[in-house]
Amino acid sequence: MPAIVTNKFRINNALQFFESFGEATPTTYYLFVGRPQAFSASTGGGTDSVPASPIDNVVDEMMYYRDMIASKKITSSDVSYAVPRHDWVTGTVYDYYRGDYGATVNSATVTTIAGGTDMFATTTKMYVRSSAGNVYKCMSNNSGAASTVEPSGTSTSEFTTGDDYVWKYMYSLTATETSNFLTTDFMAVHTDSTVSAAATNGSVLHYHIANGGAGYTNGTYATQTLRGDGASATFTVIVSGGAVTSVVAAAAGTGYTFADCKIDSISGIGTPSTSAVVTPIIGPKGGHGKDAIEELGGFYVMTNSTLSGTAGSGDFVVDQDFRRIGVVRDPFDFGTTTICTADTRAALKSVTFSGTPGSFVNDEVITGGTSGAKGLVVDFDSTTKVLKYIQTQWTGVDANGDETAFAVSETVTGAGGATGTVSTVNNPEIDYYSGDTIYAENRVPITRASDQTENIKLIIEF
Repeated sequence: MPAIVTNKFRINNALQFFESFGEATPTTYYLFVGRPQAFSASTGGGTDSVPASPIDNVVDEMMYYRDMIASKKITSSDVSYAVPRHDWVTGTVYDYYRGDYGATVNSATVTTIAGGTDMFATTTKMYVRSSAGNVYKCMSNNSGAASTVEPSGTSTSEFTTGDDYVWKYMYSLTATETSNFLTTDFMAVHTDSTVSAAATNGSVLHYHIANGGAGYTNGTYATQTLRGDGASATFTVIVSGGAVTSVVAAAAGTGYTFADCKIDSISGIGTPSTSAVVTPIIGPKGGHGKDAIEELGGFYVMTNSTLSGTAGSGDFVVDQDFRRIGVVRDPFDFGTTTICTADTRAALKSVTFSGTPGSFVNDEVITGGTSGAKGLVVDFDSTTKVLKYIQTQWTGVDANGDETAFAVSETVTGAGGATGTVSTVNNPEIDYYSGDTIYAENRVPITRASDQTENIKLIIEF
């Protein structure tokens, strides 16, 4: 049976995800970084230049915890609705708003300039971001001509630029949105309350002529009544050369969900040999500007997280690299069933040495002299004598193939010959395998440094 999952469903999913950050009992999300170990054929596949693709299965989700380095909480101020970014560029032919893309009109499918049928596809350029950071929806593209005059201003009424393009101001990116939620390909979207308040539901501001017809009586036919389920919309028709050449809104009206110009019924227009096909362009539910998120296809949510040096009092190690980023929902504090609430959570296991340990180096394998435990060094601090490590199925199993814990008082030896005597074995702050990993991405290595900041923006499409 024919069926679709609508864009409204996608927007609803984005809404539910966005709202989950700020509810009275919010869902807790953490951005995590991990995978200090190089990609290779012997460690799960891929290479550091061509990372392995994440696999959506139970086994791989468990693996993400075993090589996780640390996580940072994503707060409600770290998320925004987002849409594809389309900067205004002179000489570009922009799509214009129509509510019937994909429909058949005059025996032809209504398509975008790129030939698509989706008003919200990334290739559909129905709106633009100006150099001033204002966002405008294109209402009319001058019959497919190139745009040469950049739109400007914040009027709540649509306006025409010198190139005969008609634009509708939607909203302006705030300083915070520009700083935190603007990428090469995406930008924040929100509804401007002033624009929303001025919107008119079911108005008809424009008409599309699919076929001008033939055999009509030349002339101007003003103030014609638009038929349909709304009220008060009128239009003016111009006939030249026996064909309808122009249909312009005189009054936009209100409350229309369907409408018909009834061109052939206009008094004095004559009896055509071919009837004109004119489509009234009805605005979105609530009117243009009522809900910018819905009107521009805001079924994306962008998260913005910043990692600075040893964030979280050393939770995020430096002088080390990571190859994976992800998002985990509702993880627990270690050894509990309490959902994490701290700003950061360390995910690495560690041991503290007594005496004067040797100089362990990152990425070398360490072995416990008594336990036989193995691990991979992620960070060693000679001042605190704390060595942080991971235990994976590739470099964290003993001679029997088991993951074994290091033991107090045993001697740990690195592959390079360094040794140290364990005084304490320390647990991570996040409980392994708790919560749900809802996003994972493998990347080429990113090396962290104490004077370095990583800004990580994730675009989640619903």
